[in-house]
Amino acid sequence: MPASPSTARAINDRLALRLLQQEGPLTAGRLKQLTGLSRPTVADLVERLTASGLITVVGEAGEVRRGPNAKLYGIVADRAHLAALDVRTEGVSVVVSDLVGRVLAEASVPIGDDTGTGPAVERTVALVERVAKEAGADRLHTVGIGAPGLIDPATGELRVSTGLPEWHRRLVAALQERLPEARVSIENETNLAALAEQRDGAARDRDTFVLLWLSHGTGAAVVLDGKLRRGASGGTGEIGFLPVPGTPGLPSATDCEGGFHSLAGAAAIGRLAGEWGMPSPSGSGGDPIGEGPDGATAATLVRGAVAAVREGGAAVAGSGAAGAGALAGGASGGADAGGVVGGSGAAVTSAGSWAAGASGGADAGGVVAGSGAAVGEGGALADGASGGADAGGVVAGSGAAVGEGGALAGRASGGADAGGVVAGTGPVVPEAASFAAGDSGAADPDGTAAAPGTTVPDGAASVILPGVADRFLDALADRLAIGVASVVAVLDPGCVVLGGEVGQAGGAELARRVQARVRTMSPMATEVRPSVLGGAAVLRGALLTARDLAQDELFAPSER
Repeated sequence: MPASPSTARAINDRLALRLLQQEGPLTAGRLKQLTGLSRPTVADLVERLTASGLITVVGEAGEVRRGPNAKLYGIVADRAHLAALDVRTEGVSVVVSDLVGRVLAEASVPIGDDTGTGPAVERTVALVERVAKEAGADRLHTVGIGAPGLIDPATGELRVSTGLPEWHRRLVAALQERLPEARVSIENETNLAALAEQRDGAARDRDTFVLLWLSHGTGAAVVLDGKLRRGASGGTGEIGFLPVPGTPGLPSATDCEGGFHSLAGAAAIGRLAGEWGMPSPSGSGGDPIGEGPDGATAATLVRGAVAAVREGGAAVAGSGAAGAGALAGGASGGADAGGVVGGSGAAVTSAGSWAAGASGGADAGGVVAGSGAAVGEGGALADGASGGADAGGVVAGSGAAVGEGGALAGRASGGADAGGVVAGTGPVVPEAASFAAGDSGAADPDGTAAAPGTTVPDGAASVILPGVADRFLDALADRLAIGVASVVAVLDPGCVVLGGEVGQAGGAELARRVQARVRTMSPMATEVRPSVLGGAAVLRGALLTARDLAQDELFAPSER
């Protein structure tokens, strides 16, 4: 049975609006080409949509021939304003956009564990109101929220969970009360991340895939035949509760400890890194690595390990390092291709040695000399240079106090350890081979050295040796493969995206290792990809959801 004229008009209008959303401003002629509609039909719908306030002329196409056909039509973006929230256990991020999804303002606030439910809710609602004001929005049409936990498919509400803050559950009602004209919706954070990766990220070419969320905690989102699957109770993808080998016990109905979460959560990744000798990244404040509540510390560890393996030399962990773990010439401290750390102002050559005249130098064997040292053949200082060499041909800095066997004594000013490493002024580096930010020179037992006066850049607090990094990534891939193989055995999705901050930090290197292991564990061919959007996928997914809901309402045909 053919559609009625009114239904046909509604279908055509909706098609044109979707094209304007996807493609941006278009001429009537281009709309005709993309829709396949006749010229009179396109002219009618343009007139109809303009009269309803949904589209307007936003410019001209710049064609040689002027006239009505050159007009560019676009969606009236300020017809509605939208807000999106990424709610985490330790804070919340908010963006406000126009109807087409262009971000106008954004902000974040931390919310500590010691913050009461009422104050936490008030702080979040106040943030939404402030960001909306900064965006110039008089009112919000739709608010989309991404949060951890189970969403009841019958009510659309966040279910009670002993492991999540109570203020998460109170937030929707509080926003609805303060923003009575707005439509407020909430969705599981991992589900939103999957929607974002499918629209704008790693799964753009996939109708069926699974997103494995790797951040503070773990989760999974299942997309089959283009549709997000939530399950009978909204719990599809709660992979943190999956019983797995290698944990001290089993998870419970109220606690995922003992499940996959205990293998792949941020704290578990931190402990694994420590077991393999990975240094603590800067910013951890001396706390156990990987304990960052938002997964950022675990992501820093993984990112540093990948950089060390990729470069084939020591990588400087933490923010502030130049390049992918090796500091270029002129930077304050650096690492050559052999993993030797240069002094302040050192110019590291492509061969991994310091250029002549730099502050600090290296002999042909890659041994580092102190500031101003002139290194001769065999590692001995040239005549007149300040400092000297031990019996092994290792150069000690000026004023060095070298103990028996060439070991640096205490906190002496310059020296070499028993392994033939040159140390600058400052403390001996601990076994983890980490520099405290601002320490003046150091040497560890494995051959990593800094020249006298070396100041490690702020944020570049640790050196990751490639062997350590490689073993850590292998161990992490072993763990992740258990979760991926479990998903593959049940769903056979063909593609798994390693999402969240950790998945993005691991990149193609970690994804490749996981994929290789899964192929030995499962007969189903599965491609493992790294996330494109990382932790930002939740906020992006919440905004896309809010935009879809708003457009569904505003683009609906008016009653006639």
